[in-house]
Amino acid sequence: MRSLRVPRAMQTIMALVLREMATSYGRSPGGYLWAVAEPVAGIALLTFIFSLGFQAPPLGTSFALFYASGLVPFLIYSDLSGKLSQSINFSLPLLGYPRVTLADAVLARALLNIITQTLVSCLILGGLLVLFATQATPNIAILAQAILLAFTFGFGVGTLNCFLVTRFPVWQRIWSIANRPMFLLCCIVFTFESIPMPFRDWLWFNPIVHVVGAMRQGLYFGYSGAYVSVTYVLFLSLGLSVLGFFLIWRFKDRLLNR
Repeated sequence: MRSLRVPRAMQTIMALVLREMATSYGRSPGGYLWAVAEPVAGIALLTFIFSLGFQAPPLGTSFALFYASGLVPFLIYSDLSGKLSQSINFSLPLLGYPRVTLADAVLARALLNIITQTLVSCLILGGLLVLFATQATPNIAILAQAILLAFTFGFGVGTLNCFLVTRFPVWQRIWSIANRPMFLLCCIVFTFESIPMPFRDWLWFNPIVHVVGAMRQGLYFGYSGAYVSVTYVLFLSLGLSVLGFFLIWRFKDRLLNR
């Protein structure tokens, strides 16, 4: 019987993934096109605005690539965590079936989002490197590590928020308000080294700052990014994930019977 559990679980998750694809991207005009258009439009807007006031970006020669190096990992985190926070609410009608568990709902949304955001990131970064004279020397291994860190932290935050949003609906509004300044606090439009003390020490505790720094390490040869701590991001993400799944398991009856 144990040998049958894994295939059945995978079948359930894949069925939820197909449902997610149809509902999230199949019903809106353009479908997957918007997943690419949103970050491209954001990068274009930032490039236009800051190129008017500055002759060169803080790193490299391309404004578009510099802002992409910050915006891409930020959008990976925000999109994954936002989608996961609604996993139970989205799949609630199906959770009454014995074969569909709360973990299946979370993992299915995570899997589809990871596939989508990976493709989007490759298209954006690859397109900029091929189409423009960025003079960048990308390190694929470090870039992959940065994207993985963004997914890991987004998964941890999203899993914990999945419980909080489902158990306490008001948390969604609280989190939305608290998360608004994050765009300015993640070093997307500037470098970590340019921040004066003591604000730089405070900003170090923002995990997205480390993810953005890792992304720039992979794009700009010679950028040390000495402040980047992969261990910090991984341990924090793991802690949030374990706490989130534990709370979902502990209070699963209350989450399903609201």
